[in-house]
Amino acid sequence: MNNQWKEIVGYSLSAIGTIQAAIGNTPQFHLNKNLGYQLRLVGNVLQALGSALSADGQGTASFEKIGDEIQATGNSTVITGMLVGDAWGEKIEQKLMITGLWMQALGSFVGFSDEFFDRTEDGRLENISGSLLQGIGNSLQAISGIQSLNENNSESDLVEVAGSWIQATGSVLSLIGQIQEESEEIHLNIHE
Repeated sequence: MNNQWKEIVGYSLSAIGTIQAAIGNTPQFHLNKNLGYQLRLVGNVLQALGSALSADGQGTASFEKIGDEIQATGNSTVITGMLVGDAWGEKIEQKLMITGLWMQALGSFVGFSDEFFDRTEDGRLENISGSLLQGIGNSLQAISGIQSLNENNSESDLVEVAGSWIQATGSVLSLIGQIQEESEEIHLNIHE
């Protein structure tokens, strides 16, 4: 698989994963607890794989590559929190998930900065908007986790759901932008 396709497949996996995790985070869907957990877990696994594949597809060292690596690490941290929660306790689970969400937000913002240095114009607006929305969405989810950890749950569920869907929207925009960017790179025979 060439590098452009790695990035497109990576962004596709990330978009599918964010949507899946958002569905699992949305109480209005009335999912049973186990199904919601499985959707969030598999969604984060898909996001981690997608970010890692996108990073691997980068032609050279860049802020985009570093951002993808940070996001993959953040998703892995969330996954760890979800898997060890029963054994290590709810507080440790929440702290790991909050840390992972902040890392994902950081990765989005680091990747966002790379768009200003890209030689290709196609997809730039979508990638900038998508990265910003993902960073905002992850930040809202982390804030919700902090509220929950501090037992200030009055609005934490609403903030978490909003953050999940904002992140998912950003991920879809980034996928659209990445497809446009990679298509232009293929046409111009360049790889960034």
